[in-house]
Amino acid sequence: MKFFPKTGVYITGVGQLKIEKKSELSIREMGAQAVLMAMKDAGVEKVDAIFLGNMLSGVLCNQQQLGPLVATAAGLKGIESVTLEAACGSGGAALRAGFMAIMSGLCETVVVCGLEKMSHEDKNFITRSIATASDWETEGGIGESFITLNSKLMKMYINKYKISPDAFGMFSVNAHKNANNNPNALFQKEITIDQYLESKYIAEHVRLYDASPVCDGAAALVLSKRASNKGKTQQVKITGSASSTEYVGINHRANALAAEGIQRSGQSAYKMAGIKPKDVDFFELHDAYSIISTLSLEAMGFANQGEGWKLAEKGEIFSDGKIPVSTFGGLKGRGHAIGASGVYQAVEAYLQLTDRAGKNQIKKEAKVGLIQSIGGTASTAITHVLERV
Repeated sequence: MKFFPKTGVYITGVGQLKIEKKSELSIREMGAQAVLMAMKDAGVEKVDAIFLGNMLSGVLCNQQQLGPLVATAAGLKGIESVTLEAACGSGGAALRAGFMAIMSGLCETVVVCGLEKMSHEDKNFITRSIATASDWETEGGIGESFITLNSKLMKMYINKYKISPDAFGMFSVNAHKNANNNPNALFQKEITIDQYLESKYIAEHVRLYDASPVCDGAAALVLSKRASNKGKTQQVKITGSASSTEYVGINHRANALAAEGIQRSGQSAYKMAGIKPKDVDFFELHDAYSIISTLSLEAMGFANQGEGWKLAEKGEIFSDGKIPVSTFGGLKGRGHAIGASGVYQAVEAYLQLTDRAGKNQIKKEAKVGLIQSIGGTASTAITHVLERV
């Protein structure tokens, strides 16, 4: 892939709603509130476009056409506004669309918003709806869910590398510890490793604390061709953006544990930004399941294959570690409002890079942040590099 000369896109404002088990707001109200919060933070009253990330509104809310719905609710009638869908990576897809719109020169200022309202439906219906992001012919249509599919990945990993199922526990401990300091997180309670080990199995190898919760949420940010002029001393640029795909069905992949889609996406984003893994100060990974956290750390060059879990076990993923992850709780602790998660990651990375993370600020100086939004069992991987400039 060839890249234009690196200029990057500025993030000039952010907004986020508190993740809730069940929001009283409608999906249009959620999106509009997040958009207006981000625009206020950026100090802008007009934008050229809104790019929305959402997966399930048509199924769970009987509502498509989120673009004009949210735009008009935010008082922005008439502007371009479209929805991007990439399963659980929809927020990352919307961010990439906004990035490309500005890099192309077609837009100067845009809003990226991720939103999902899903907790008002029956749990089994939600599980089946999410499973539409699997290969329906070979997975979802024959009874597989993302819980069982991630259990299969975990079983493959455990058997190949001869490790204990208990080895993944510190991912959850870290996520809940960080979520406890995040006022916008769903879970406000730390857990111990013993609580992780005592939690029930919801699939053969997946414990309750290995999986992210069903919830509602919306987050947004303003992207601009130019740096903020609102008196902000620290500026943040997206300097790398890349997306890659893999077979949707696990059984179609030559090596499901290699996470080749994640690796390709990461390498392209690194190349575009002109950085290497050693330059990254923190990583907001897509920790919907502990096994995905492990595979992501390996595919992104932070650990050798079969050793990603060791970074968690040794505490290297904590706020004072070598590569802090899930610094505001991640999908596990903050909550995984599917289409919104990739945008929450970008908002949280921006807060880290501008020293606005409060109690969640990592211990070392944050100059380069990495975020990754994943659809399915890593069949879509969208990676962004954010830098303080």
